[in-house]
Formats: sequence, C-alpha cells, structure tokens
Amino acid sequence: MPFTADAAAHQIQERLKNIYSLIHDLERKRNYSEPNINNIIKTHDKLSPDDKVTSYYQQKLKNIYNTAILDAHQEEDLLRKSLEKINEIRLIRNERRIQARNAGNKETIRRGALMKMLLSSAQTLPLYIGKSVNSKPPPLCGSIPAESTYIAKMGDMVAALVKGSEEEENWILAEVVSFNPTTNKYEVDDIDEEQKDRHTLSRRRVVPLPLMRANPETDSNALFMKEAMVMALYPQTTCFYKAVINHLPSTATEEYEVLFEDPNYADGYSPPLNVAQRYVISIKESKKNK
Repeated sequence: MPFTADAAAHQIQERLKNIYSLIHDLERKRNYSEPNINNIIKTHDKLSPDDKVTSYYQQKLKNIYNTAILDAHQEEDLLRKSLEKINEIRLIRNERRIQARNAGNKETIRRGALMKMLLSSAQTLPLYIGKSVNSKPPPLCGSIPAESTYIAKMGDMVAALVKGSEEEENWILAEVVSFNPTTNKYEVDDIDEEQKDRHTLSRRRVVPLPLMRANPETDSNALFMKEAMVMALYPQTTCFYKAVINHLPSTATEEYEVLFEDPNYADGYSPPLNVAQRYVISIKESKKNK
C-alpha cells in the first residue's frame, strides 16, 4: 500500500529506535558474558599441555564452554534482529523512492553520483551468515542463481537483455518496475538516467542480481570458480559484458578480478579489472532470446 513521505519517515524512525535498543542490549550482553570468557582463559592457563586433565577440570571446562555458547547464540540473535531492521529501512526507502518516481517525481542522478550509488549498493549488500556450519547458502547468494520459478520484486536490480537503436542486443543494468503474470513479462527501467528507457521483456531476458554476498571464508562454494565464463558489469558503466574469472575474492569485502573479452588486445582479453559480487552473474546464452 502506498504511503506518504511522513509515514515512511515515521516507520524509519521506529526502526532506528529498535536498532538503538538492540545495540544497547548487545553491549549489555557482551559485558555480562565477558567474565565467562576470562574464566575459560584462566582455566586453560592453569593446565599444562603435558598434564592430564582431571575429571574436575573436564566438567568445569564443559560447563563454562556451554555457557559461552549460549551467550554467543543470544548475541547472534540480537545481531540478526538488528540486521533485519536495517534491511527493513532499506526496503521502506526503496519503496518510497519508487512511488515518487511513478508519481512523476523522479530525481535526476548525475553520472558520477550514479556510479557511487552502484558501488555503495554492492558494498552494503547483505552478507550471508549461516546459522550453523551445515547451513547452505540460498538462491541469489553469490553465484547461486535464482530458482526457476522466482519472480524479481519491484525495485530489484537485474540484468536485462534489450535492443538498442540499431537493433543490437546488450545486457544492461535495470530496475524492476512490475511483472505481469498473464503475459509472463517484466517492465524494467534502464538504471542509466541518461537513457530513461523503459522496456517490456520476457522472463528469459531478465536475470536477477544476487540479493546477498557470499563469504569466501565460509561459503566458497557460492563463488564462481577460477576461469569460469561470466557476465560482469564493466567498471564505470551500466552494461554487462562477457568476462573470465581471473581471481576470486578471499574475504567478504573483496571483489572478483575478471578479464573482459576485448578484441583490442592480442590475447583477446582486457587487463584485470575488479567487479563486485553483486555485478557478476551467469547468463546462459541461447541463439534466440524472446
């Protein structure tokens, strides 16, 4: 349901208050659990590597470790709740922006500002953190594609295959306006303000971008493999081009290093360039896209 700017501001303020309260709860919880962590360290210090651990110390360590695990789970719960509130704020702001645009109040964003916005969007994309060591990253996390039945939501960023003025086809960065289940087609807007084009496209011409980053240290299986052929957003542009993965990120904040196909170079590839996880996707090419 559409809501006013005042209503949106009120909802955001409420969530900011929630976050403030959650962070204070987290700080109190950490202060409460700190003595137990110190107790673990002191207990280990009393034990020599060559000493046989007595049943007394075994039970003592077991008890304090169980308490520490419980404290850690409670801290995790507070952090996840805080992240949920942050994501709700992002959704509220995005919905309000889309409503303003549909009402004819679309703000013109200069090229430089757009590039900064796209970089910030990639850097602040939520990081997937599994609830257990056996948790598997979901679809649209890192390199994991969307399920076949998935429909991108209004405001989501996607790669869209569109025809240019000379009938050439290009993959561009676009934003979902709507999806019509009757025609099975999307309406998307070119993210580039200079183009201001709206396109009606079939689902096969629209590829959702990742909704979460994958952590290379815990979920390397959700990253593209070295030398994999991908489509990546060329730096300082809003178009996707074929590229080969040259180097994988080693931390959650690092980007892929890719080599773009480029006939201007002797080996057919550009020098290495960095591209954020959000803008590296797999696209199955077909002879005919409808």
